[in-house]
Amino acid sequence: MLYGAEHIERYEATDGAEGYDFGDHGAEILILTTVGRKSGEERKNALIFREVDGGYAVVSSAGGAQAHPGWHFNLVADPNVKVQIKGDKFAAKARIASDEERAAIWPKMAEVWPDYNEYTKKTDRVIPIVILERQ
Repeated sequence: MLYGAEHIERYEATDGAEGYDFGDHGAEILILTTVGRKSGEERKNALIFREVDGGYAVVSSAGGAQAHPGWHFNLVADPNVKVQIKGDKFAAKARIASDEERAAIWPKMAEVWPDYNEYTKKTDRVIPIVILERQ
């Protein structure tokens, strides 16, 4: 499996032919580009996603760390993001899922990445789900 910068590079170079399918449970990857809240520079992350109600859900898990991942803070500061799903590149607006949305979406995310349920046991924080809505 690809990880980190190599994952992003291969995904972008192949329009997702390499790096879109991830893991053993049918997880699919998108590339999320945020603007660094401190640096002002573009930051890219390869994230597991699920399509939900015309948008795309991603999980701010950071592997169950005590703090949200950096990309989460970036999109809270500036919700205007870029997304790439395979060869489809588009602008999106990010928002944090409501408690009700999170409850409905979480099982769908854990279906393709069961480790999400384990991550909740490693942290006291509620792990947010972010919805990316195509603009």
